[in-house]
Amino acid sequence: MRKLIFIFFLTLFLIPPVFGQARSFETLFPGLEEGQKTQVFSSKGLVFTTGNVSELRLVPASEFDIAGPVLSRNFSCLVESLLMIPYGHNSIELLDIYNALGKIRDLTGRLYHSATRDAEVPLFEDATRIKGPRENSPIPDPPGALSIPPSETIHVRIKDINFGNSFYRADIATGRAGLLYHLSNTRALSYLFIPIIKEDNFVTQLYFEPLEEGVLVYSIAGAEVSNFVASRVDISSAIRKRLEVIISWVIDGVTVFK
Repeated sequence: MRKLIFIFFLTLFLIPPVFGQARSFETLFPGLEEGQKTQVFSSKGLVFTTGNVSELRLVPASEFDIAGPVLSRNFSCLVESLLMIPYGHNSIELLDIYNALGKIRDLTGRLYHSATRDAEVPLFEDATRIKGPRENSPIPDPPGALSIPPSETIHVRIKDINFGNSFYRADIATGRAGLLYHLSNTRALSYLFIPIIKEDNFVTQLYFEPLEEGVLVYSIAGAEVSNFVASRVDISSAIRKRLEVIISWVIDGVTVFK
């Protein structure tokens, strides 16, 4: 009997906890083509644009319903992307990602390539936290946290080069293995002073999880616009540009001290 008890406790010590182990990229995406995998590990990542839910192909298995809040809205335009942040000399933890997401002011001045101007220009001319969805008063970003709250909501005002002053709500949820960042517009987005995306009609989900090979960054975003607007504004391109800038902001925030 004592021998059985000894073996039982020895097994507990020798077998690592399931939830303490990082998953591997190959386990999550075993059928990804080699060329697509190369894109995932590049600086731009792998990006798909579609208007058909059945064509989504990159949603990782997770404890969160990552795509649900976007897919439930029946958006006419969907953009999904998958990217890996490789580890440097040090590993990257969820706390590093959480603190990077908290540096709202670092969104200011981030560049994108403008095809019309054939130059790198700031997509977001200014970015700051605000007290609430109907308040304009800026508040400073907090210092780096020592722990991650289970959930948090912040409100953001961004001066967008195309949409002018834009207002968003960001909800952060932390799980056992990953972190989910939900972003939606709390006021209509306008182009040349004409409202083109109504309140809460632009929704983005970003999911972060440290894997064996690096940090997985999956995003899915959707927007609803009228046929009139869609014929005059390339909404897919607008979404892709903003996703690229937001993801590069997080990557720079995570890796700057790593």
